[in-house]
Amino acid sequence: MAVHIRLQRKGSTHKPFYHLVATDHRNARDSGRSIERLGHYDPASNPSTVVVKAERVQYWFSKGAQLSNTALKLMQKQNIALTREKTAQPAKPSK
Repeated sequence: MAVHIRLQRKGSTHKPFYHLVATDHRNARDSGRSIERLGHYDPASNPSTVVVKAERVQYWFSKGAQLSNTALKLMQKQNIALTREKTAQPAKPSK
């Protein structure tokens, strides 16, 4: 299962509100079927509000989740540095 971290639009017309979610990439954006809610983003408030569970985003990213472009920009705005988990390199077969 390929996991993506992306925004899920909520709210009403002209009043957007977004949940930051970890979801299977095959699910529709607003289907409501997400694995975990990782935060929210409210662009309508002044100034815009961003709340992120950084440790959970790091967990999913280290397990191989991909961030959407907008989710990546939100992480950079919040100064959240993400790192991948180091994996052992397979040994090269000797000839």
